[in-house]
Amino acid sequence: MRERRCPAEEYYVQREVLDEIRLDEVAEKETCSTEPSLTERVKESLRCSVPRVKQTVLNWVPVLGWLPHYSIRENAIGDLIAGCSVGIMHLPQGMAYALLASLRPVFGLYTSLYPVLVYFIFGTSRHISLGTFAVISIMIGSVTERLAPDSNFIVNGTNGTESVDIDERDARRVQIACTLTVLTGIFQFLLGVVRFGFVVTYLSEPLVRGYTTGSACHVSISQLKYVFGVKTARYAGPLSLIYIIGATIITHFCGLTSKYNIDVVGEIPSGLKAPRAPDVTLFSHVIGDAFAVAIVGYAINISLGKTFALKHGYKVDSNQELVALGLSNTIGGFFQCYSVTSSLSRSLIQESTGGKTQVAGVISSVIVLITVLKIGALFEDLPKAVLSTIVFVNLKGMYKQVLDVPMLWRTNKVDLLVWLVTFTSTILLNLDLGLAVSVAFSMLTFIFRTQLPRYSVLGHVPGTDLYLDTDSYKQAKEIPGIKIFRSSATIYYTNAEMYLEALQEKSGIELGKLLTAKKKKDAKLKRQQEKEKKKAKKLEKGQINGVRHLSNGTFTLEMPEGKVSAGVNGLSQGNGVALHGKETSTHHLSKGQVNWAYQQDTAMFDSDTECHNGIQNIYEDIEENEKACVSGTHSIILDMSTTSFVDTVAVKTLKNIFRDFGEIDMDIYLAGCQACVVEQLETADFFSKNIPKTRLFVTVHDAVLHILKQKGQSLPLDVSCSTKM
Repeated sequence: MRERRCPAEEYYVQREVLDEIRLDEVAEKETCSTEPSLTERVKESLRCSVPRVKQTVLNWVPVLGWLPHYSIRENAIGDLIAGCSVGIMHLPQGMAYALLASLRPVFGLYTSLYPVLVYFIFGTSRHISLGTFAVISIMIGSVTERLAPDSNFIVNGTNGTESVDIDERDARRVQIACTLTVLTGIFQFLLGVVRFGFVVTYLSEPLVRGYTTGSACHVSISQLKYVFGVKTARYAGPLSLIYIIGATIITHFCGLTSKYNIDVVGEIPSGLKAPRAPDVTLFSHVIGDAFAVAIVGYAINISLGKTFALKHGYKVDSNQELVALGLSNTIGGFFQCYSVTSSLSRSLIQESTGGKTQVAGVISSVIVLITVLKIGALFEDLPKAVLSTIVFVNLKGMYKQVLDVPMLWRTNKVDLLVWLVTFTSTILLNLDLGLAVSVAFSMLTFIFRTQLPRYSVLGHVPGTDLYLDTDSYKQAKEIPGIKIFRSSATIYYTNAEMYLEALQEKSGIELGKLLTAKKKKDAKLKRQQEKEKKKAKKLEKGQINGVRHLSNGTFTLEMPEGKVSAGVNGLSQGNGVALHGKETSTHHLSKGQVNWAYQQDTAMFDSDTECHNGIQNIYEDIEENEKACVSGTHSIILDMSTTSFVDTVAVKTLKNIFRDFGEIDMDIYLAGCQACVVEQLETADFFSKNIPKTRLFVTVHDAVLHILKQKGQSLPLDVSCSTKM
């Protein structure tokens, strides 16, 4: 292969036509795999050495890798300012978001303390701020109120009235929230250990943004009771948002509130509480919610982490982030914290105010710790309406995500549909069911996209080696006798049958009808040949229409009037009268008599001719039928460049294509297969005597040139040796 430089925007390449066998020779394909075997990999993973142990520890505890090299001169001031700013934000947000979780505000402060310190040790992002978050808080709140509703804590008052035992209810809700948090952390930690960080890729960006926007609506509605001082029973389950809204309207317009006492934060106990084990008996009741919280929390965390990592040029380990988040939740759950994730508003403050490392997170935790130990009492008279206002302000960014709708309408309507379905299901079916429906719908869109790809027939662009969709490009012209077919998606079991149907439709070849017609013609031809064989056998025996050969070179005809013998000199009747050929031929025919010897010979000749003509007509009918059906197509090239893998169904489909089209004398070729696909075809025993590797070409252009050379043809503009772009 050689290449020579040409003027700008042009290049010329001259090389031989390469099929797969020749490519292996030219490119010197490795005959054996360079990857280690499973046994070797297991041995390598179990091998212990000092550098290996050191690297493993640094991978699991990243702080040991960067903290010893921490530059006080470059990072200390920025981390100090960022830490103080984020710490101040933690105080109102922690208390406000605790209300979303149906917990007392002090537990929001705990949640802003312990998990942040754990993430400092195990996390890999330098800029995200871990702690309370509105969406996670409302998910926790839906569980705590479902398992510990007010109705379970009704007590009789001294004057016969009923009231709710607030202390017992809140204690139970804390226990539920902590148990849910521990189980969430266990899920995240285990997923990280088994390197399952890619699971978040199934939550597309439109899905996450639609889900958080729908969650913001739940958050807003839940805060209305604090803003307006209305106490309503919280409904959990499908259509819960509608029932909240309905109860609030009825309460307001019916004047059900007789007192307008302002609800405040209440007591914030000083000091830290001792760790407490979760109630494992609740695991079976919250396992589904825990998994949902684990996935949503991780999705939010990793998306923010990767955003800042890309901006500042470092890498975030998705699996280690799962481990860090899992440990933060698990350890935090023992210290009466609820589930955490990163917050966009706090993370932006931490990054914009100069934060460079997670030292800023430690400083923010110190501020929260001081608040809990010494100055918590100052917030006891803070109205809950103020905290609700803080929540509304922090939801501004989520509500701006509604602007995604017109953007997605212009760019991708399938993603728009995912966004709308996610948003609607989250509002109407609550957060857990809404997430499940959203993920299921998103997966369905992916399946439908692969099941319904775009199929196209490619044409050659003159003067180039390009082959483009003839429906999209006017200059792409089909090559006479050659159909080039391409699918926009991988061929596998869900779309293999549609691939074959689209191939027939696009190429104009009705394979089923052709095969049926060919079988009928073959059967008719076979019957005609059998008849001919039978007649030939009868001729050999000399017994056609009463003719019997005699040993003296004459033959007799059995007739009702008697025997007529014939020899070289003519005919004779049974009375011994000889009839010469010439006389009999002229005289008797004029009187309407028949020369049976001549007539019989002529009949046999006509029968042979008729049989031969019938067979010839059958062959001509087959050829004309096939030519009419395939419009002169003699070769089909399947462009496999978009195929990333093949399964057993795809391999079987390709084999059937080679077999069925081969039966109607059409050649099938493959082009553009990736190396991994070729290996999978070899493993599946795809190549054989009937499907040699010489039918597989490097590019479509190679296959076209090979076919044209076999047919003694060339492209309208001969580019077999050079290609001009």
